[in-house]
Amino acid sequence: MLEMGLDTFGDVTADASGQMLPHAQVIRDVIEEAVLADSLGIDFIGLGEHHRADFAISAPETVLAAIAGRTNRIRLGTAVTVLSSDDPIRVFQRFATLDAASNGRAEVILGRGSFTESFPLFGFALDQYERLFQEKLDLFVEVLKQEPVTWEGSIRPPLANQRVFPPVEHGRLKTWIGVGGTPESVVRAAYYQLPLMLAIIGGDPQRFAPYVDLYRRTHEQRKTPMQPVGVHSPGYVAATDAQAREEFWLHYKGMRDRIGAERGWPPMEKAEFEREIAHGSLYLGSPETVARKIAATVKALGVSRFDLKYSAGTLPHAKLMTCIELYGREVMPRVRELLG
Repeated sequence: MLEMGLDTFGDVTADASGQMLPHAQVIRDVIEEAVLADSLGIDFIGLGEHHRADFAISAPETVLAAIAGRTNRIRLGTAVTVLSSDDPIRVFQRFATLDAASNGRAEVILGRGSFTESFPLFGFALDQYERLFQEKLDLFVEVLKQEPVTWEGSIRPPLANQRVFPPVEHGRLKTWIGVGGTPESVVRAAYYQLPLMLAIIGGDPQRFAPYVDLYRRTHEQRKTPMQPVGVHSPGYVAATDAQAREEFWLHYKGMRDRIGAERGWPPMEKAEFEREIAHGSLYLGSPETVARKIAATVKALGVSRFDLKYSAGTLPHAKLMTCIELYGREVMPRVRELLG
């Protein structure tokens, strides 16, 4: 059965008067959002790692541990963990610990991250962007085997027959590779036999079909079993299409324009917003509208999980809670009905 999850970066939200909330309050709100998601039977909650003023979550594993103590079944992971600027062994240890605390519900999505603030913060050079991820991923995969690790690379001293604790209690830590749309990243995920999570944040989602096909063909050529493929995309659910547009637009535009100003993008126009809803990767509208669009993407790409990034800039916590409620109670069962 299709798994359906939610993602958030802990976007710093505004209160009823429009004042920005403290980061600490946003983190507490994210915990409440995850507790609600668990009560509704939503399959997964993913917390993104960021190191900047507009996102509150810089230590997702710590927030996930708090969520683990208040939930029973929802799987707990990241969206994504920036492996390039972290230590692979410590990442494994933190998630193995989370897995123990949550009775086997932890998983991790590893990526390079589309933001680079963590590199100077932790003392890594951006000109080593590719090498850092490649070598750290290679080491992480060795640690996943839960055997004594012997490994050598160029970015840290070698390891010789080193054990890593704690081990995962049952099986192996579920580990995805988050990919933004480069063939090299898709092939890398297949090479390491790790599930593929496609971050589709703009444009027609069906344009990612060749990447899914490349992933499948790489497994076939290597004679390895096909691994799961998932999609992460932004969206928002309200009672009606018109209400969803009205509530979401200014918050989404504010976030998009703030990031765009850093990256040289022009301000977002309403026409672009409408195009993304109609033909792109913005899953916004009534439960029926969102469900039909999710089902269409799942059918087109053949994915086994869909994660909705439900937070957007300063969109208030109360609105996010309503979105989660509609997603769990109405969108999820309707998607599964449409998929038959």
